[in-house]
Amino acid sequence: MIWRLATADDAVALRDLERAANVAGLAQIFGDLPFPDDEVLLRWRVTLADPAVTVLMAGVALTSWDATGRLRHLAVHPDHWGRGLAREGVALAVAGIRSAGLVPTLWVLADNDRARGLYDDLGWAPTGREQPAEWPPYPVELELALDPG
Repeated sequence: MIWRLATADDAVALRDLERAANVAGLAQIFGDLPFPDDEVLLRWRVTLADPAVTVLMAGVALTSWDATGRLRHLAVHPDHWGRGLAREGVALAVAGIRSAGLVPTLWVLADNDRARGLYDDLGWAPTGREQPAEWPPYPVELELALDPG
């Protein structure tokens, strides 16, 4: 897969990709709540304008990290799940974070079994920190970190 830097022109595509992945992968958490299209689009526009954030996309996948060492976004269109794109996205983010001399961290929904399984398999471990997610019904997020390697 060919990954490229996302630009401001990609905001709608990133929102749509995030919606597809979340509606399919997080229905057990968010149920029938409508996807917050406008809010997520605004967040992508702000994210893409932030020079401290790197956003890469590959058409059907995205990854993003920031200058603090946090993996901020990872999504793969559900039609392409199981092809290694999430692992590839994580590897790109980890390489970018480590190149800045930082320890990679991320926040994941506690009940997102698919993502938690991926991160566990890749060696990420809970830090003990928790917080509510930004979207209703505000499920618990867990912070994970990847040991220096």
